[in-house]
Amino acid sequence: MDTTIRQHVLLAICGGIAAYKSAELVRLLRKQGCDVRVVMTESAQVFVGPLTFQALSGNPVHTELLDADEENAMGHINLARWADVIIIAPATANMIAKCAHGLADDLVSTLFLAATCPIYIAPAMNQAMWNKAMTQDNIRKLKVYGVSLIGPNSGDQACGETGEGRMAEAAEICERLLAETKAGVLQNLKVLISAGPTREYLDPVRFITNRSSGKMGYALATAALRAGAQVSLVSGPVNQPAPMGVEIVFVETAAEMYDAVLAQADHSDIYIGAAAVADYSPVAVEKTKIKKQAEQTSLILQKTKDILADVALLSNAPFTVGFAAETNDLEAYAQEKLYKKNVGMIAANWVGREQGGFDSEQNAFEIFWHNGRTSLPMTDKNQLAEQLISIIATKFNEKNRV
Repeated sequence: MDTTIRQHVLLAICGGIAAYKSAELVRLLRKQGCDVRVVMTESAQVFVGPLTFQALSGNPVHTELLDADEENAMGHINLARWADVIIIAPATANMIAKCAHGLADDLVSTLFLAATCPIYIAPAMNQAMWNKAMTQDNIRKLKVYGVSLIGPNSGDQACGETGEGRMAEAAEICERLLAETKAGVLQNLKVLISAGPTREYLDPVRFITNRSSGKMGYALATAALRAGAQVSLVSGPVNQPAPMGVEIVFVETAAEMYDAVLAQADHSDIYIGAAAVADYSPVAVEKTKIKKQAEQTSLILQKTKDILADVALLSNAPFTVGFAAETNDLEAYAQEKLYKKNVGMIAANWVGREQGGFDSEQNAFEIFWHNGRTSLPMTDKNQLAEQLISIIATKFNEKNRV
């Protein structure tokens, strides 16, 4: 019996000349023992007929959103629940835009919204369409939602132009899907992550905050989910799409974040404190807007509770990972935080520089643990999150499973 986790593969085909590659993909997946079912958009059927995929997959091809032949007329829900993994190949610019914005006006886009399993897309389009800022923005949104990208590749295109936008080859897609059918490095673990800034109110209008966008914390939530974890995310105010499959608690203040994290920490295996929590909050919050009067004014601030240190002090403490964003003496501050707060690991990064840090799509880390360290060079935050999750899993296992 096939024991792979994702043996039910749902292949969604959109309209494009690259649809011919999907026929080979079905053949390769079947050869590896996968049960493949195919859904097609109306435009996909113009390029390759459904009968071809029915013959290759050994299953009927689905083309209608509302199928009267389905027992409960909910074919899209039934297919979404059946699938262990969904691959949209080719994924056109139009379908990518639909998925990024939550539209559901055909079978494929509706399946995307209904699915709870991992989703992959293999983009295929003209190089100018791929490089368009709107398309790249849609791709970034899908990555945050937890969608994995395969390709596109560069080369000659059917339109006669050359550039990035060619759909990945069937063998490449098959290899990637099968490589990720193994249990993830955090399989069955509970991972708690805090992300984003906090707001410490002065009055009903004004508050003290910081530049954290939450991008790194949200990327870590997605990476942990891909690694097989059950992920809970405590998020400050951010403008980031919520990753699919992640349980989210939204908070504003440091006190609210403290309560939300401590409520879950003692029954979590790992806590990743990626949030930029305010160190101080106003002693008094005015009930009405503070008016401009004196030439100078003073604020009395008090220390907020230390979430990271208090989680590490729990009798049933999870493996705790802290973050240190520094403008100077990065190593010294990170090492001090590691030992003073007795955490398992510190991920430290520079801020206030041209590259990386707040508001950026990229970052780099210096990782410190007791009697060890490593460096993760500047890269896309999604890629960086995957690397960091791998290190966290290794250190967790060293501590708990040796």
